[in-house]
Amino acid sequence: MFPGMNPRKMQQMMKQLGIQQVDIPATEVIIRTKDKDIIVANPSVAKVNMMGQETFQITGTVQEQPRSALPEISEEDVQTVVEQTGADEDIARDALEDAHGDLAQAILALKKPR
Repeated sequence: MFPGMNPRKMQQMMKQLGIQQVDIPATEVIIRTKDKDIIVANPSVAKVNMMGQETFQITGTVQEQPRSALPEISEEDVQTVVEQTGADEDIARDALEDAHGDLAQAILALKKPR
């Protein structure tokens, strides 16, 4: 943290100030924003509690990926909609995409009289 400072002495000073630090053995950190995912591979994560306020310090290899506008729709979700509505798989998948992956909304949309 500070060059030339003894790490043990630093821990003692932090304890006196009411600062607690715990290392978290994370394998990957993903931060999701509205339009992208920030992925930190091989992270070093520390949770710092300072007078009741928790913060996280994350370092590692950062990669950004744009977020897809379409949600991931599993075959299991498609089959659930098919079973509940009697619709074919293509129509069930379209309903799930329109409902942004929300099963209940997709089922209700297909059960509505047209």
